[in-house]
Amino acid sequence: MTSTPTCCQKSAKKKDWLLWGSLSACVVFYLLSFLPLLLSSPLPFITEMAESVYLLINTIWWGLLIGILMLSFLTRVPREFVVAALGPRDSMRGILRATVAGVLLDLCSHGILMVAAKLYERGASTAQVMAFLIASPWNSFTLLLILLTLIGWQWTLLFLFASMLIAFLSGCIFMWLQDVKKIAPNPNEFDLPADFHFWSEATKAISGVVLTPAYLIETLKNGLSESRMVVRWILFGVLLASVLRTAIEPELFANYFGPSLMGLALTVLAATVIEVCSEGSTPIAADLLTRGQAPGNSFAFLMAGVATDYTEIMVLRETTKSWRIALLLPLVTLPQVIVVAVLLNVSFS
Repeated sequence: MTSTPTCCQKSAKKKDWLLWGSLSACVVFYLLSFLPLLLSSPLPFITEMAESVYLLINTIWWGLLIGILMLSFLTRVPREFVVAALGPRDSMRGILRATVAGVLLDLCSHGILMVAAKLYERGASTAQVMAFLIASPWNSFTLLLILLTLIGWQWTLLFLFASMLIAFLSGCIFMWLQDVKKIAPNPNEFDLPADFHFWSEATKAISGVVLTPAYLIETLKNGLSESRMVVRWILFGVLLASVLRTAIEPELFANYFGPSLMGLALTVLAATVIEVCSEGSTPIAADLLTRGQAPGNSFAFLMAGVATDYTEIMVLRETTKSWRIALLLPLVTLPQVIVVAVLLNVSFS
C-alpha cells in the first residue's frame, strides 16, 4: 500500500522561500545583536530589530525544541493510540480529554502548534484539536508557576479554569458546526477496531521497539521534516513581532490600559498586534493586573493573543486546508474571552 504524501512532503519538492527567507533573516539579526558597533548604529531600527530577534529566539527555542522532539515521537505512534487516548471524537468527553491534555502538556504556544497539527493528521477531530490548542499555549506548568509568583494562586487558578472553560466550550461549538455541516470533518478521522484494547496493544507495540541509533536518528529526521510547516510561520512571526516591537512599547499597557471597556478593547487590540510567545505575554499580563488593576484585561491579554495569533491561524489553514476553520478560531473564542474579561473587571472594581 502506498502512503499519501503529507503537505510537508509535497512542499519539499519546491523551494520553501518563506522558511529559508525567515530563517536567514532571523540568523542575520541574531548575529548582529553580538556586534558592539551596532549599539552606536545610526540606524536605531536595525539595533532594535536585532535585540528583539535575539530576545524572542532565546525565549522560544526550548519550546520549539521540545515541540520537534514530541512531534518526532508522535510520528512513531500509530494513530489508533492517539484516537483512543483522546476518547470519542464526537462527544463532550473527547473534547474534555483534549482540553485536559492541552493543559497538562508543558509546551509554549509555538511547540504546541506542531503537536496539534500532528494530532489532526493522526485522526483527532477538529473539535478536539481546537480544544487542545486553545487550552495549551499559556497553561504549561512552567508558565503557570511563573504566573503564580507574579499574581498569586487565587488569580492563577481562576485564569486557569476560565481558559479551560473557553477551550471546552469552543470545542463543543466546533463539534456543533461540524454536525450542522458548516465545517468539514477531519478527512483523517477513522473508527477504532471493535477489538482494540489500548493497554494490551501498547504493551505489544513497546516490546517491539528497539532503540538503536539508526532508529532514533530516523525518528528525529521525521520530526524535523514534519515540523517545517510550523517552524516557517514561527520564524516569520518572530520577524513580524520584532518589527512591531520597535514601534510599540509594551510598558504602556500596564500604565494606560485600565479596567474600562476602552481599556479592554485596546488590550485586545494590543494582544492581537504584538502577541508572539506565551512567555513574553505572561509578565505583561501580570502588570496589567497588579499595576493596572485590571484582571479582565490581564486575562484577555493572555487569551486574545492565542485566539488571534497570526502564526496559529496560518498553521491551522495549512493543516486543515480550510480558511473557514482557521478564521473560526478567533471568531469563536474571542467573544468568550471578552465576556469573561468584562466579568473579571466588574467583579474586581
